[in-house]
Amino acid sequence: MTDASELLKTPLHALHLELGARMVPFAGYSMPVQYPAGLMAEHLHTRSAAGLFDVSHMGQLRLIGPDAAAAFETLMPVDVIGLDVGKQRYGLLLNEEGGIIDDLMFVNRGDDIFVIVNGACKHGDLAHIKACIGQLCHVDAQFERALLALQGPQAVTALQRLLPDVEKLVFMTGAAFTWADADLYVTRSGYTGEDGFEISLPAPVAADFARALLAQPEVKPVGLGARNSLRLEAGLCLYGQDIDTTTTPVQAGLNWAMQKVRRTGGERAGGFPGAARVLAQLDGTEHLTRKRVGLVALERVPVREHVELQNTAGDTIGEVTSGLFGPSAGKPVAMGYVNLEYAATGTRVHAIVRGKVVPMEVAPMPFVPNRYFRG
Repeated sequence: MTDASELLKTPLHALHLELGARMVPFAGYSMPVQYPAGLMAEHLHTRSAAGLFDVSHMGQLRLIGPDAAAAFETLMPVDVIGLDVGKQRYGLLLNEEGGIIDDLMFVNRGDDIFVIVNGACKHGDLAHIKACIGQLCHVDAQFERALLALQGPQAVTALQRLLPDVEKLVFMTGAAFTWADADLYVTRSGYTGEDGFEISLPAPVAADFARALLAQPEVKPVGLGARNSLRLEAGLCLYGQDIDTTTTPVQAGLNWAMQKVRRTGGERAGGFPGAARVLAQLDGTEHLTRKRVGLVALERVPVREHVELQNTAGDTIGEVTSGLFGPSAGKPVAMGYVNLEYAATGTRVHAIVRGKVVPMEVAPMPFVPNRYFRG
């Protein structure tokens, strides 16, 4: 257990305590897991109105220079060069075996590539990026900046009162804004499956901006607990559980994140770490042995991570990587990896929960419909 005195504090730490949050160690920070309303209420409020999340533990980077896009593209199986100004994309840093070092979001802001990486990985990512492309572009860590996420169908209603014209953004786009003389950068994206925004802003104004959002009738604070249940219902991976250095993008079902231009036959095919393996898996010349799938329990028993999955004959065929009772789905949902022959939708499998068999069925994801605003 991490000693509390060793934990870092986000710029919103005092506000979390004032709001009665229960704080827990997460990625080296003291973070709110839930507020007095509780996880279920926070989850459902985000689905119906707007939830405010402190995600300042995540890492923010700028890649600067005329060769920044081309350099960054050498680290990922993703089209960076072709990304238009103001557009955002999901990316994957890979190792030489095609395993996932981290997943991230990046935006072409014209004068830089703005990157947001996972909190637990940010120092390793920074070192990796600098070592690989630090001679080709300037890598500027902005770990001191705050990051807020406002998620839910009424997020745009609340945010546009503070940032007029933010409603003009559509899913996976971003723009610069000013509030209280501070420079903000806002993207219309998030980690819940709902419409919403992520807001990068200077630490000194973060608490005041959060208070201004919480003063809006649509907005309530939401902690890590509901963030996890929301993202799982949306079928989104959590780094370190559902994806890691032992999983490739194809095993994880992230084929959609790798554009045709980077695949075999594409104009800029390959040229990234692990390309031979990843492209072979995409082409089908290397057959997968396991795949990430969605799972629904056929009994009202939550099935959590690390639970063994068996076929109906009792043979081990995989493992759950994330699982809980889905408040919006109204049933226990999970994701995990199974041997390829058990990956088809509708396949029955058994989860072994404390020695008891819980029947599950492979199901499509997301478990609740995504509601991104695409214009």
